[in-house]
Amino acid sequence: MKFYVAVTDDAWFNNLRAMSPPPEEVNFWTGSAANHEPGTPWLFKLHSPNNFIVGGGYFTYYTKMPLVIVWDAFGRLNGVDSLDTLKKAIGQYRDDSTSLTTSIGCAVLSQPFFWSRDQWLPAPEDWSPNIVTRKSYETEDAVGAAVWRTVMDRFPKPVAPLRNSVTGGFGKPQLVRPRLNQGAFRLMVTDAYHRRCAVTGEKALPALEAAHIMPFAEVQTHEVSNGLLLRADIHRLFDLGYVTVAPDYRFLVSKAIRDEFTNGRDYYGLNGRTIALPETPSTVPDPALLERHISTIFRG
Repeated sequence: MKFYVAVTDDAWFNNLRAMSPPPEEVNFWTGSAANHEPGTPWLFKLHSPNNFIVGGGYFTYYTKMPLVIVWDAFGRLNGVDSLDTLKKAIGQYRDDSTSLTTSIGCAVLSQPFFWSRDQWLPAPEDWSPNIVTRKSYETEDAVGAAVWRTVMDRFPKPVAPLRNSVTGGFGKPQLVRPRLNQGAFRLMVTDAYHRRCAVTGEKALPALEAAHIMPFAEVQTHEVSNGLLLRADIHRLFDLGYVTVAPDYRFLVSKAIRDEFTNGRDYYGLNGRTIALPETPSTVPDPALLERHISTIFRG
């Protein structure tokens, strides 16, 4: 099994470790693209002189997004306490000026864990001070196996995304799909729809929101197939049942807008339009969920 040891900011680690309750996902900002298999473990190593592995998480998704969108998606799960602090933190690693529209690399990690000082591990024996982002290891290799054994020793049982294949031991680790949370959902839906409103084609990212077709409270899932990228006003109307999307992907507008607000001309002009769909089949809106939205939320 492949895993990574990634260099991280001390303040990022300390801020996230102090959160209560512990976060279910975090945004690990990185200047190096990370297109790994979901579920791949990442271990956090602090900057020198703190050459220690101090925790980790499980890779979920990578993309680049404007800084303001990253803050909207993750907030304090970026490891900072404000948008301004995030801007300054990113700026110290850049030669160019940093603005709210500066794109930053986001590696979304689920099920993060943060160790207390007495649990910290020394950096791997082959670690070089020239490594500024991350280094990959294999559990089948000597150094990687030694690191992974010490990681597993810090848990009373195998970490959630890793299965035991041998009774009484750890066996060969196997990756399982990590659970998506709200921040990853926001970024993945945004990318799936090519950063455009599915209904209007609007491209101004601050005006776009990742909508759940059926509320999370009902379906308990952040799957992209339960999502639509919508302009903020359309998202609001969708959640309230004034608009919907049919299972054949036509946008429908309720007569209740006209009856209750004596308005809605701009929205009725969109009625019957076929929405834009993601290219990846697994991210296309689930027709069964769209039917549920029509039957239980849409005002007809």
